Amino acid sequence: MVARYPVGKCVGNHGMALDVAHRRAFLSCEGNDTLTVFDLEKHVPIAYLPMAAGPDVVKFDPGLGRIYVACYSGAISVFQEDDPDHFRKLEDFPVQRRVHSLAVDLKTHRVYTPEEQENGKPVARMIVYAAAVHP
Repeated sequence: MVARYPVGKCVGNHGMALDVAHRRAFLSCEGNDTLTVFDLEKHVPIAYLPMAAGPDVVKFDPGLGRIYVACYSGAISVFQEDDPDHFRKLEDFPVQRRVHSLAVDLKTHRVYTPEEQENGKPVARMIVYAAAVHP
């Protein structure tokens, strides 16, 4: 271990992704359904954003400046990095419940999620989403 830093109001620090270029970490805080943005240079949280219940896996698409969080409750919470110090929530995109993992294709900007149920019934399939353009 080389360092240990408190993450502020983040409760239940679970998933994490990095914006390597801007030295930011994105933490999914499952205990209070919050995305915490952490400055890796100053070692402090710089933003807290609400998200859908049950956050799990976090992915960052540096090409779009987009942060995605898969949430058990049936949503992918989507955030925009306007610049390294300003972030905003775009939406809680509805998906099937228990979608708690995702992957981002950095070339096409598509988001891939595995589904294990549809309306409460078991399924096994991959869903692919195209990133929406937001102002």
